Amino acid sequence: MQPIIECVPNFSEGRDAPKIEAIENAIASADGAVVLHRTSDPDHNRSVITFAGPPEAVLEGAVRAAAAAAKLIDLRVHKGVHPRLGALDVLPFVPVRGATLEDCITLAHRAGERIWRELSVPVYLYEAAARQPTRQRLENVRRGEFEEIREAALVDKSRQPDIGGPALHPTAGAVIVGARRFLIAFNINLQTSDLQIAKDVARAIRTSSGGLPAVKALGLPLVSRNLVQVSMNLTDFQLTGLYAVYNEVERHAAQHGIGIAGTELIGLMPRAAIEEAAASFLKLESFDSQRIVENRIESVVESGK
Repeated sequence: MQPIIECVPNFSEGRDAPKIEAIENAIASADGAVVLHRTSDPDHNRSVITFAGPPEAVLEGAVRAAAAAAKLIDLRVHKGVHPRLGALDVLPFVPVRGATLEDCITLAHRAGERIWRELSVPVYLYEAAARQPTRQRLENVRRGEFEEIREAALVDKSRQPDIGGPALHPTAGAVIVGARRFLIAFNINLQTSDLQIAKDVARAIRTSSGGLPAVKALGLPLVSRNLVQVSMNLTDFQLTGLYAVYNEVERHAAQHGIGIAGTELIGLMPRAAIEEAAASFLKLESFDSQRIVENRIESVVESGK
């Protein structure tokens, strides 16, 4: 079987449907690249498109996505509540089947070189693909966003891109390219418009503030819905799962007298994550993935037993 890589590019556009469709079509035009899902949010003004395929197909789809984003998105006029540095803001490669994290690191570096060479958009490298230890964490790379970094990169070597530059692209900024394991982007909306409450809850649960392990969190406003959001990335769902995160957010929100309005999954999640959440909710004893009938059938078929 051919190796399969997942790619989950995040774009700084979540309101203009024709532009988002054009970017998705650019990805799908790469032979062998299969678009699996798209999520767009007008408050974030951001879209996440998940696609997958063999390594070379995914590489080509990623470069075409970067080209379309650079052509269609102008960060000088872009406004949204989510932090961003580029038109194509974040470009992670994830091993799915028959591929390793090292394979994705190589793919990330190749993508970065092509994006600079073909599009004149500089590249920062993060997570496992980082060439500088301080850039492993996405938030360290993106701190200050497009407006601050475009000035800092011209005078501060520590803020300059890893590939290309030092100047950012005038309208497309820079692409943050990386390699990582599965990540779950999970948002919880609170029944209030008080942004400070969302920020307080986010601070209480995120790893960097002494909260739950493998959780990144921000408090963001959702003006169109008159709500606020605890926007999260779960970087290791086996360490901290969906159910544990939900419980903690609910507990901290309740301390402010606030309930949960709903939750959102951005992109896709591994099957094991929802299995774990269901098992935790139901307090199933001695549960493992082989208690799911489809999993058991698949493992028996694959083993030939």
